[in-house]
Amino acid sequence: MGGHASTPTYLKGIAVSDGHSHGHHDHHAEHGHGHRHGHRHGHGHPSSPLRHRLAHLLKPHSHETADKLDSALESSARGMRALWVSLAVLGLTALVQAVVVIASGSVALLGDTVHNTADALTAVPLGIAFVLGRRAATRRFTYGYGRAEDLAGIVIVLTIAASAAFAAWTAVDRLLDPRPVQQIPAVAVAALVGFAGNEWVARYRMRVGRAIGSAALVADGLHARTDGFTSLAVLLSAGGAALGWQLADPIVGLAITAAIALVLRDAAREVFRRVMDAVDPALVDRAERALREVAGVLEVGELRMRWIGHRLRAEVAVVVDGQATVRQAHAIAVDAEHALLHAVPRLTAALVHADPAPVPGEADPHLALAHHTAA
Repeated sequence: MGGHASTPTYLKGIAVSDGHSHGHHDHHAEHGHGHRHGHRHGHGHPSSPLRHRLAHLLKPHSHETADKLDSALESSARGMRALWVSLAVLGLTALVQAVVVIASGSVALLGDTVHNTADALTAVPLGIAFVLGRRAATRRFTYGYGRAEDLAGIVIVLTIAASAAFAAWTAVDRLLDPRPVQQIPAVAVAALVGFAGNEWVARYRMRVGRAIGSAALVADGLHARTDGFTSLAVLLSAGGAALGWQLADPIVGLAITAAIALVLRDAAREVFRRVMDAVDPALVDRAERALREVAGVLEVGELRMRWIGHRLRAEVAVVVDGQATVRQAHAIAVDAEHALLHAVPRLTAALVHADPAPVPGEADPHLALAHHTAA
């Protein structure tokens, strides 16, 4: 253990060896040395409002691994359900539009149909990601497979980019070679169907994605919205064709391409932040406030949070009384984790490390690690 001769005693979020705590082990996993830190917390908070206390009594819960796993699986199940529903809606939308394409020969509507079909097919990488996310962690993938959602998000962003490129190419082609549109009323109706279907799916995907914390599902919802814009372009171009202005189709198509590019920017930024382990700073502030209210926590040190799929994890160092016993420090760590789980939405694991309060004239207990962190 970093050169220490003695064997450390592992606690929940604390590893104490020779009076120095520096081991970070997830208390939700079963350690190879035979210790398993499953525990349940009673929720009788004296300072809590009566309604909050009654809610705890009527709906008892715990923070053990099984309970968090159930919550994570429920999130994945909601994501899968959103994918299946949106796939059915967009599949039906594309089928209706395909029938009108055959009857009208509208190239613009054909492009919109291709967009809707591609959007429906983005459910495939997301579905794979959700299925992978349900797999248990292994000794190689010790955090599980939740990051598969981030990879799916990248695929979706690339799909949005391809849709934008296809929309631009179609618009430029129609600008250079104007073509008459047949069955204009049917094309207009199909465009409205396409817009309605995509907008409904976009709202549904983004609502579920934000509810379960899935950036990939939110990005997929934004993708559906881009195809809704494309459908409106078809509607406007059909109106222009009805008035005899054939250039309306390519001009509106270029404008919609610009709109798709803006949505692409937002989706790419969201997925990029997730891949780079970015979190909302408000969540960090919320976590720090909750920790400072825990009895026995003198100060909050380094606090890190990261998303793994749609699950949030935290690692934090708290300062406690240097004269506290191991059991007292452990109890403070438990209370600190408990406070975080209540304060931070979608947080499924928190690793708490206890540091003794500094004493004037006493050497820094982390001095032995200085040469590892200097870089």
